[in-house]
Amino acid sequence: MDFYGTIGPACAQADTLRALLAAGMTGIRMNLSHGGLAAHSDWVALLRQVQMPQLLIDLQGPELRIGGLDAPLPLQTGDSLLLGQGGVECPAALIEAARPGQQLLLDDGKLLAQVTEAAPGALRCTVLRGGLLQSRKSIAAPGLTVPSPTLTAADCENLQLAKQCGVTAVMLPFVRGKQDILNLKQALAQAGAPDIQIFAKIENAAGVAALPEFIHLVDHVVIARGDLGNAMPLWQLPGCQKKLAAACRAAHTPFMVVTQLLDSMHTRAVPTRAEVSDIYNAVWDGAASLMLTGETAAGQYPVQAMEYLVRTARCALDNLAQ
Repeated sequence: MDFYGTIGPACAQADTLRALLAAGMTGIRMNLSHGGLAAHSDWVALLRQVQMPQLLIDLQGPELRIGGLDAPLPLQTGDSLLLGQGGVECPAALIEAARPGQQLLLDDGKLLAQVTEAAPGALRCTVLRGGLLQSRKSIAAPGLTVPSPTLTAADCENLQLAKQCGVTAVMLPFVRGKQDILNLKQALAQAGAPDIQIFAKIENAAGVAALPEFIHLVDHVVIARGDLGNAMPLWQLPGCQKKLAAACRAAHTPFMVVTQLLDSMHTRAVPTRAEVSDIYNAVWDGAASLMLTGETAAGQYPVQAMEYLVRTARCALDNLAQ
């Protein structure tokens, strides 16, 4: 079984990365939504220094995100939030598609806003659930189709650098169907890297429905519960995860479970009982890999989080074998 962390400020030191590997981590993810391979050449060099066995790059793809902020933006319920021209940077395609009444989930649903006015180049919103909005956080627009290509220009640039940077797999966000996978395969071939594995992230209703048409074209399916949980009421997410896991088992395609596995360990040295149960159940459902995101990238206890992830999963595997 593979265990992945995510590189970020909390673990981007040689000693910390070595400790993560000693705890059982078998590879690391680099989220390119926060800067490309060229911008993170220091991290690439660091991963080579510690002889990281696997490097997964997570492309931007058609994911929607706000732009950079000079400082985190505190938002309270009832506040007005301007997205687009004159306000917080936002994808133009979303501004063009959204209409008054559309709800927008920010930062994996931690914050909620509703469009009250759609003007040329901007959306005026009312905050329905406040919080601290930080740079480059995700936006989800439930029920809204926002036209977007499989790969951005930045994605194509990163794919050209992938092989020389030691990338072993590419994670494609928001897979909507077979054509997205074929587009990525073509781009990898053009980059001279056809042997790099493809991890297809299931993050929306279209991906869930289309899984049977592309499941045999990918090396790994990723049940990415952050945005997937924005695409449906949260109480439906566990059932969706179970169905996706069953489909992967039936097709003999490995799958990963990711997002908030140990979310409390951003600030706590010990996880909750619910979190370790979640990990255990994912293993019993047949997960071939598990991944931590913010827990290792920005959490206060990255090594301890990896230890809990690995020990819980190995305990589940031991009990399965009995």
